[in-house]
Amino acid sequence: MNRPTTLREAVEAADSILIGAGAGLSAADGDHHSGPIFDARFADFRAQRGITDAYSGGFYPFPTSEECWAFWSRMISLLRYESGPGHVYSDLLGLVGERDYFVITTNVDHRFQASGFDKERLFYTQGDYGLLQCSVPCHDATYDNEKWVREAVASQVGMRIPSELIPRCPKCGEEMTTNLRVDARFVQDSGWREAAERYQQFCERTSTGRVLHLELGVGMNTPSIIKFPFWRRVHDNPEATYVCAALDAAAPAEIVDRSLLIRGDIAEALASARG
Repeated sequence: MNRPTTLREAVEAADSILIGAGAGLSAADGDHHSGPIFDARFADFRAQRGITDAYSGGFYPFPTSEECWAFWSRMISLLRYESGPGHVYSDLLGLVGERDYFVITTNVDHRFQASGFDKERLFYTQGDYGLLQCSVPCHDATYDNEKWVREAVASQVGMRIPSELIPRCPKCGEEMTTNLRVDARFVQDSGWREAAERYQQFCERTSTGRVLHLELGVGMNTPSIIKFPFWRRVHDNPEATYVCAALDAAAPAEIVDRSLLIRGDIAEALASARG
Protein backbone atom coordinates (compact mmCIF):
# COMPACT_ATOMS: atom_id res chain seq x y z
CA MET A 1 0.00 0.00 0.00
CA ASN A 2 1.28 3.44 -0.92
CA ARG A 3 1.68 6.28 1.50
CA PRO A 4 -1.81 7.68 2.35
CA THR A 5 -2.34 11.39 1.77
CA THR A 6 -5.31 11.83 4.11
CA LEU A 7 -6.77 10.02 7.10
CA ARG A 8 -10.00 9.34 5.24
CA GLU A 9 -8.06 7.83 2.35
CA ALA A 10 -6.15 5.57 4.74
CA VAL A 11 -9.36 4.37 6.39
CA GLU A 12 -11.16 3.72 3.12
CA ALA A 13 -8.22 1.77 1.70
CA ALA A 14 -7.92 -0.55 4.72
CA ASP A 15 -9.47 -3.97 5.16
CA SER A 16 -8.87 -3.87 8.92
CA ILE A 17 -8.05 -1.11 11.40
CA LEU A 18 -6.06 -1.43 14.59
CA ILE A 19 -6.53 1.67 16.77
CA GLY A 20 -4.02 2.57 19.45
CA ALA A 21 -5.14 5.38 21.76
CA GLY A 22 -3.31 7.32 24.45
CA ALA A 23 -3.98 10.23 26.76
CA GLY A 24 -3.82 12.73 23.93
CA LEU A 25 -7.09 11.41 22.51
CA SER A 26 -9.01 12.08 25.71
CA ALA A 27 -7.31 15.44 26.07
CA ALA A 28 -8.55 16.34 22.59
CA ASP A 29 -12.01 15.18 23.67
CA GLY A 30 -12.02 17.72 26.51
CA ASP A 31 -11.27 15.62 29.60
CA HIS A 32 -10.59 17.40 32.88
CA HIS A 33 -7.26 15.99 34.06
CA SER A 34 -6.17 19.62 34.35
CA GLY A 35 -7.52 23.06 33.61
CA PRO A 36 -10.30 25.27 34.98
CA ILE A 37 -12.75 22.53 35.91
CA PHE A 38 -10.08 20.50 37.70
CA ASP A 39 -8.84 23.64 39.45
CA ALA A 40 -12.34 24.46 40.68
CA ARG A 41 -13.12 20.93 41.84
CA PHE A 42 -9.76 20.51 43.59
CA ALA A 43 -9.15 24.04 44.84
CA ASP A 44 -8.60 22.75 48.39
CA PHE A 45 -6.07 20.13 47.32
CA ARG A 46 -4.31 22.71 45.18
CA ALA A 47 -4.12 25.22 48.03
CA GLN A 48 -3.00 22.77 50.71
CA ARG A 49 -1.07 20.15 48.73
CA GLY A 50 -0.02 21.96 45.57
CA ILE A 51 -1.80 19.47 43.32
CA THR A 52 -2.46 21.00 39.90
CA ASP A 53 -3.52 17.99 37.80
CA ALA A 54 -4.90 14.49 38.10
CA TYR A 55 -1.69 12.74 37.07
CA SER A 56 0.54 14.28 39.73
CA GLY A 57 -2.25 13.98 42.29
CA GLY A 58 -2.44 10.26 41.67
CA PHE A 59 1.13 9.88 42.97
CA TYR A 60 0.87 12.31 45.89
CA PRO A 61 1.88 10.80 49.29
CA PHE A 62 -1.25 11.69 51.21
CA PRO A 63 -0.78 11.62 55.00
CA THR A 64 -3.91 9.57 55.72
CA SER A 65 -6.10 7.06 53.92
CA GLU A 66 -9.10 9.29 54.57
CA GLU A 67 -7.50 12.13 52.60
CA CYS A 68 -6.17 9.85 49.90
CA TRP A 69 -9.61 8.39 49.22
CA ALA A 70 -11.21 11.82 49.33
CA PHE A 71 -8.97 12.83 46.45
CA TRP A 72 -9.40 9.59 44.52
CA SER A 73 -13.17 9.38 44.90
CA ARG A 74 -13.51 12.97 43.73
CA MET A 75 -11.17 12.39 40.79
CA ILE A 76 -12.81 9.14 39.71
CA SER A 77 -16.20 10.80 39.93
CA LEU A 78 -15.07 13.67 37.71
CA LEU A 79 -13.16 11.67 35.11
CA ARG A 80 -15.16 8.43 35.00
CA TYR A 81 -18.75 9.12 36.01
CA GLU A 82 -19.43 12.81 35.43
CA SER A 83 -17.49 13.63 32.28
CA GLY A 84 -19.25 12.02 29.36
CA PRO A 85 -17.41 11.62 26.07
CA GLY A 86 -17.37 14.50 23.63
CA HIS A 87 -17.50 14.57 19.84
CA VAL A 88 -13.94 13.32 19.28
CA TYR A 89 -14.70 9.73 20.26
CA SER A 90 -17.99 9.79 18.35
CA ASP A 91 -16.16 11.13 15.30
CA LEU A 92 -13.70 8.25 15.56
CA LEU A 93 -16.51 5.71 15.85
CA GLY A 94 -18.26 7.28 12.87
CA LEU A 95 -15.04 7.11 10.89
CA VAL A 96 -14.40 3.40 11.45
CA GLY A 97 -18.11 2.58 11.21
CA GLU A 98 -18.83 -1.08 10.57
CA ARG A 99 -15.29 -1.85 9.49
CA ASP A 100 -13.20 -4.62 11.00
CA TYR A 101 -11.47 -2.82 13.88
CA PHE A 102 -9.98 -3.33 17.32
CA VAL A 103 -8.85 -0.82 19.95
CA ILE A 104 -5.94 -1.07 22.36
CA THR A 105 -5.70 1.85 24.76
CA THR A 106 -3.74 2.98 27.79
CA ASN A 107 -6.61 5.30 28.75
CA VAL A 108 -8.59 4.35 31.84
CA ASP A 109 -11.52 6.75 31.56
CA HIS A 110 -14.05 4.46 29.83
CA ARG A 111 -14.73 6.97 27.02
CA PHE A 112 -14.58 4.33 24.29
CA GLN A 113 -17.41 2.29 25.78
CA ALA A 114 -19.40 5.37 26.73
CA SER A 115 -19.19 6.50 23.09
CA GLY A 116 -20.67 3.29 21.77
CA PHE A 117 -17.59 1.28 20.81
CA ASP A 118 -18.14 -2.46 20.99
CA LYS A 119 -16.88 -3.72 24.36
CA GLU A 120 -15.67 -6.91 22.68
CA ARG A 121 -13.30 -4.85 20.52
CA LEU A 122 -11.62 -2.96 23.36
CA PHE A 123 -8.53 -3.76 25.40
CA TYR A 124 -7.87 -1.43 28.34
CA THR A 125 -4.31 -2.45 29.10
CA GLN A 126 -3.73 -0.17 32.08
CA GLY A 127 -6.94 -0.67 34.04
CA ASP A 128 -10.13 1.28 34.65
CA TYR A 129 -10.99 4.18 36.95
CA GLY A 130 -14.26 2.37 37.60
CA LEU A 131 -12.69 -0.62 39.34
CA LEU A 132 -11.08 -1.29 42.72
CA GLN A 133 -8.89 -4.23 43.71
CA CYS A 134 -7.22 -5.59 46.81
CA SER A 135 -3.98 -3.70 47.51
CA VAL A 136 -2.07 -6.86 48.52
CA PRO A 137 -3.52 -8.31 46.22
CA CYS A 138 -4.81 -11.47 47.84
CA HIS A 139 -6.86 -12.52 44.81
CA ASP A 140 -7.33 -11.65 41.13
CA ALA A 141 -10.70 -9.93 41.09
CA THR A 142 -11.87 -6.37 40.60
CA TYR A 143 -14.93 -4.57 41.94
CA ASP A 144 -17.16 -1.89 40.45
CA ASN A 145 -16.78 1.29 42.47
CA GLU A 146 -19.55 3.61 41.25
CA LYS A 147 -21.80 3.29 44.31
CA TRP A 148 -18.84 3.73 46.68
CA VAL A 149 -17.48 6.71 44.73
CA ARG A 150 -20.77 8.56 44.87
CA GLU A 151 -21.11 7.94 48.60
CA ALA A 152 -17.50 8.93 49.30
CA VAL A 153 -17.82 12.17 47.35
CA ALA A 154 -21.06 13.09 49.08
CA SER A 155 -19.71 12.27 52.56
CA GLN A 156 -16.27 13.92 52.50
CA VAL A 157 -15.61 16.97 54.65
CA GLY A 158 -12.39 18.97 54.75
CA MET A 159 -10.50 16.76 52.26
CA ARG A 160 -11.36 13.60 54.17
CA ILE A 161 -13.86 10.79 53.87
CA PRO A 162 -15.26 9.10 57.00
CA SER A 163 -12.94 6.33 58.19
CA GLU A 164 -15.70 3.76 57.86
CA LEU A 165 -15.83 4.47 54.10
CA ILE A 166 -12.22 3.45 53.46
CA PRO A 167 -12.70 0.57 50.99
CA ARG A 168 -11.62 -2.81 52.33
CA CYS A 169 -10.98 -6.09 50.53
CA PRO A 170 -13.95 -8.42 51.03
CA LYS A 171 -11.63 -11.41 51.38
CA CYS A 172 -8.63 -10.35 53.50
CA GLY A 173 -9.79 -7.04 54.96
CA GLU A 174 -6.80 -5.05 53.73
CA GLU A 175 -7.34 -1.66 52.15
CA MET A 176 -8.36 -1.65 48.52
CA THR A 177 -6.62 0.34 45.77
CA THR A 178 -7.47 1.50 42.29
CA ASN A 179 -7.21 -1.00 39.45
CA LEU A 180 -4.55 0.99 37.63
CA ARG A 181 -1.19 -0.31 36.45
CA VAL A 182 1.29 1.57 38.64
CA ASP A 183 3.30 -1.38 39.97
CA ALA A 184 3.47 -5.17 40.03
CA ARG A 185 0.34 -5.40 42.17
CA PHE A 186 -1.94 -4.55 39.26
CA VAL A 187 -4.69 -7.17 39.03
CA GLN A 188 -5.35 -8.65 35.61
CA ASP A 189 -8.80 -10.10 36.20
CA SER A 190 -10.75 -12.44 33.93
CA GLY A 191 -12.16 -9.54 31.90
CA TRP A 192 -8.65 -8.17 31.33
CA ARG A 193 -7.31 -11.56 30.28
CA GLU A 194 -10.20 -12.19 27.89
CA ALA A 195 -9.70 -8.78 26.27
CA ALA A 196 -5.98 -9.46 25.95
CA GLU A 197 -6.75 -12.73 24.19
CA ARG A 198 -9.14 -11.04 21.76
CA TYR A 199 -6.47 -8.45 20.99
CA GLN A 200 -3.91 -11.16 20.34
CA GLN A 201 -6.32 -13.00 18.06
CA PHE A 202 -7.00 -9.83 16.10
CA CYS A 203 -3.27 -9.20 15.69
CA GLU A 204 -2.67 -12.73 14.48
CA ARG A 205 -5.59 -12.56 12.05
CA THR A 206 -4.40 -9.23 10.63
CA SER A 207 -0.68 -9.93 10.38
CA THR A 208 -0.99 -9.67 6.60
CA GLY A 209 -3.13 -7.65 4.21
CA ARG A 210 -4.20 -4.03 4.09
CA VAL A 211 -4.18 -3.16 7.77
CA LEU A 212 -4.30 0.41 9.00
CA HIS A 213 -2.50 1.07 12.28
CA LEU A 214 -4.13 4.25 13.56
CA GLU A 215 -2.26 5.75 16.52
CA LEU A 216 -3.99 8.63 18.32
CA GLY A 217 -2.47 10.72 21.09
CA VAL A 218 0.12 8.17 22.18
CA GLY A 219 3.21 9.58 23.87
CA MET A 220 6.49 8.05 24.93
CA ASN A 221 5.59 7.16 28.54
CA THR A 222 4.83 3.54 27.63
CA PRO A 223 5.90 3.10 23.97
CA SER A 224 6.23 -0.66 24.33
CA ILE A 225 2.44 -1.06 24.64
CA ILE A 226 1.25 0.62 21.44
CA LYS A 227 3.83 2.64 19.52
CA PHE A 228 6.69 0.16 19.15
CA PRO A 229 4.44 -2.85 18.37
CA PHE A 230 2.62 -0.78 15.73
CA TRP A 231 5.91 0.17 14.10
CA ARG A 232 7.00 -3.47 14.12
CA ARG A 233 3.73 -4.75 12.65
CA VAL A 234 3.82 -2.19 9.84
CA HIS A 235 7.47 -3.00 9.11
CA ASP A 236 6.70 -6.72 8.92
CA ASN A 237 3.64 -6.33 6.67
CA PRO A 238 4.40 -4.60 3.35
CA GLU A 239 0.68 -3.92 2.78
CA ALA A 240 0.16 -2.22 6.15
CA THR A 241 0.04 1.53 6.76
CA TYR A 242 0.73 3.67 9.80
CA VAL A 243 -1.12 6.87 10.66
CA CYS A 244 -0.06 8.82 13.73
CA ALA A 245 -1.94 11.86 15.01
CA ALA A 246 -0.11 13.63 17.83
CA LEU A 247 1.75 16.87 18.42
CA ASP A 248 5.03 14.95 18.14
CA ALA A 249 3.96 12.45 15.47
CA ALA A 250 6.90 10.56 13.99
CA ALA A 251 7.73 7.31 12.21
CA PRO A 252 10.91 5.29 11.73
CA ALA A 253 12.68 5.66 8.41
CA GLU A 254 11.93 2.01 7.63
CA ILE A 255 8.17 2.65 7.38
CA VAL A 256 7.97 6.36 6.55
CA ASP A 257 7.01 5.58 2.95
CA ARG A 258 3.81 3.95 4.27
CA SER A 259 3.09 6.48 7.00
CA LEU A 260 0.95 9.57 7.43
CA LEU A 261 1.97 11.92 10.24
CA ILE A 262 -0.60 14.40 11.51
CA ARG A 263 1.13 16.89 13.78
CA GLY A 264 -1.79 18.93 14.99
CA ASP A 265 -5.18 18.89 16.64
CA ILE A 266 -6.59 15.35 16.82
CA ALA A 267 -10.15 16.66 17.09
CA GLU A 268 -9.80 18.60 13.86
CA ALA A 269 -8.18 15.66 12.09
CA LEU A 270 -10.99 13.25 13.02
CA ALA A 271 -13.77 15.74 12.27
CA SER A 272 -12.28 16.48 8.87
CA ALA A 273 -11.81 12.80 8.04
CA ARG A 274 -15.36 11.92 9.02
CA GLY A 275 -16.69 14.73 6.82
